[in-house]
Amino acid sequence: MMDLAPLNALRREDRLEALRLVAGARPKGAVRSREAQEVNCHVHSFYSFSPYSPSAAAARAQEAGLAAVGIIDHDSMAGAAEMRAAGSLLGIATTAGVELRVDATGTKLERRRINNPDSLGILYMIIHGVPARSDAAVQDFLRPLRSARETRGQRMLAGINDMLPGLGLPRLDWQRDVRPLSRADEGGTITERHILFALARAVVEKAGRGPGLVAYLRDSLGVAPRGRIAAWLADPGNDFVLYDLLGLLKGSFLEKIFIQPDSRECIHVTEVVRFAEEIGGIPTYPYLGDVTDSPTGDKKAERFEDSYLDELMEEVGRLGFRAIAYMPPRNTIDQLRRVQALCHVHGFMEISGVDINSPRQSFNCPELLRPEFSHLAAATWALIAHERLADADPRDGLFRGDNPLAHLPLAERIRAYADVGMAVDPSDPSAAMRRPAARAGGNG
Repeated sequence: MMDLAPLNALRREDRLEALRLVAGARPKGAVRSREAQEVNCHVHSFYSFSPYSPSAAAARAQEAGLAAVGIIDHDSMAGAAEMRAAGSLLGIATTAGVELRVDATGTKLERRRINNPDSLGILYMIIHGVPARSDAAVQDFLRPLRSARETRGQRMLAGINDMLPGLGLPRLDWQRDVRPLSRADEGGTITERHILFALARAVVEKAGRGPGLVAYLRDSLGVAPRGRIAAWLADPGNDFVLYDLLGLLKGSFLEKIFIQPDSRECIHVTEVVRFAEEIGGIPTYPYLGDVTDSPTGDKKAERFEDSYLDELMEEVGRLGFRAIAYMPPRNTIDQLRRVQALCHVHGFMEISGVDINSPRQSFNCPELLRPEFSHLAAATWALIAHERLADADPRDGLFRGDNPLAHLPLAERIRAYADVGMAVDPSDPSAAMRRPAARAGGNG
């Protein structure tokens, strides 16, 4: 694996300069064809929480052989421009968007467990396919949400500090121990993961590594790791111990100090859907599905949308969502087939991605090489074309009513946009793009 330290340097200019050296030693990009290929449209950067800068994430994606990579941070678009620049240097296609939590009050999802483990009636949504011209508008829109989130985070840290003396741990300081873990001064977000990462560091400093850490967690924190998480934490040579412990704390400890967000932090879903359409993005519902085994240990076994998925799909369509995102490694084949069938019924675009926020996670998604998921690669190329075209002319947005192809069935529009996206040279972001055209004889 490459040395990520230069790619995670403090200054963006230094990161991109380090990436130029990486790019010079590698063949550019991935071989693109119309056959199924791996893509990932949901990679986090350290502008929300991740071990990777946008430059490092792009380099890891290319190293994994991905044909395209998408940056999705929580409440922030601060890394989007760097991801596009990194993709240009490496010759790998990129896409950009943002993930945020929204309030479902007054809808059929009110007071229900949706796709959010921490709150009822609050759902995660993504604005996919944000054109570069809209980055600043999205950042302005999200600024008060980030501010409210930081205020709530400080209150949660106070709750942790009330517990620490009894655990033999020193108090944590927001400015010293939490905020420096983020890129908040550059427009990034401070999340619960930053707080728990600071706690994880304090725990490891107190208990050490290996079996003693597992014993401390069980006897002092009342958190009992099981299965592979327990094995990882019991390994004194574990290089990822802080991330593994963070995942455990998020799934088993966060609820002890969690404070529910209010309407300043989670604004109403209809307002965000309307904003997404205004800036040329694609409002997207990320399907979670009932959880039995979380890949990173950050979610306990729990029921989410599956018991009322038909009703949910109908409601998010009514609210104006245009796409459904899902993560093949997280779900069973039966869950995925059901989601795909409902997407066809309700006319949703399907977008795939695996949310990367731990160094233990693989950038690869080999499930996309299966024939039943090959259309997700085509959708990614359509998403890339949408961003580039809508950046030049908003009327070329994939879902615009005045799009010249708006009369065509969605499947045919996606194929037409995918043709354009596949022809894009990711090394030349300023190159002019042809507009999509319907295929002769196509019927969607």
